[in-house]
Amino acid sequence: MLIDRVKCGVCFGCAAVCPFDALRATDKEIIVNSEKCTNCGICRKICPVGAITIEV
Repeated sequence: MLIDRVKCGVCFGCAAVCPFDALRATDKEIIVNSEKCTNCGICRKICPVGAITIEV
């Protein structure tokens, strides 16, 4: 999963919905734990600005 840091407004929505606890929000960015991320796409669907891309 990739997060476009320019588009991301750090709204915390993706981190809040991740069922695998793979996203951590700081006051400046969202940090992805690639070991926990399963690329399920739930975060991508919730992102209001389309900042998340799922890698296949």
